[in-house]
Amino acid sequence: MPSHEDQQRIGVMGLGLMGTALVERLLEHGFRVTVWNRTREKSGPLIARGAEWSENPLADCRRVIISLYTTDVVEAVLAELDVGLHEGQILIDTTTGDSVQTAALGARLAGRGVRYLDAPISGSSQQTRAGEATVMVGGDDATFDACADLWPVMGAKVFHVGPCGSASRMKLISNLVLGLNRAALAEGLAFAEALGVSPAAALEVMAGSHAYSRAMDVKGRKMVERDFSVQARLSQHLKDVRLMLDAARAADLALPLTETHRRLMEQAEAAGLGDQDNSAIIEVLRALKPPPAS
Repeated sequence: MPSHEDQQRIGVMGLGLMGTALVERLLEHGFRVTVWNRTREKSGPLIARGAEWSENPLADCRRVIISLYTTDVVEAVLAELDVGLHEGQILIDTTTGDSVQTAALGARLAGRGVRYLDAPISGSSQQTRAGEATVMVGGDDATFDACADLWPVMGAKVFHVGPCGSASRMKLISNLVLGLNRAALAEGLAFAEALGVSPAAALEVMAGSHAYSRAMDVKGRKMVERDFSVQARLSQHLKDVRLMLDAARAADLALPLTETHRRLMEQAEAAGLGDQDNSAIIEVLRALKPPPAS
């Protein structure tokens, strides 16, 4: 039975937007948080708030949250810090990654007695920080239950969706619809501007109509005001869109709307908007011209 101190000490590996938000949530809820990042300087503000630095949280913590860019990066970091992996440990991987690769990683870790959950988060870093995100979890029941104290901290809603790898698939499905909602909102606001309609007025009407989506609450004002301060980077979502298309090809399914979304996001990235908030996709739509009439 783990001690109270073991339960309260949580490692977090990866201090990007999401990892930082998770550390802040854990600190606010009284956990002792041990952090690691490839670039140590990112940890400074969190250490000032009470987090502790570790050269290898895998060695120091029984439960470790991983928040990295891709499954390839997760595997590289685990290989780098491999000496810290130990039997009975639980890894909670919030990375949006490849579901096949994720399931294979979980199987390899299980062979060493390490328990692994894929637990990607639906929501921006701002929503995570506010406790409003949704967490999808893949893994066995016992490991999921062993983290019952963490799930309410990580998100407002938590769905245990099946064995390891299931959550990665579910996250891609969710992100597909979320991203298209955001792109549709951007196109609608660009259309309003082109017709001489105030985009702020259009946003208000759409939010009160059957056109409503939560993207309007989170991204609408940012699009109207051209405030692209980062909640979730455009390039990060483009990475997810490419994963969706790869998975669809493997399943012999075409995703025509997602293909269009990919092209728009690649145009945004080429225009230097990749490190801006994903609401910046509206800038591409504002600039598009119709094809010549036939």
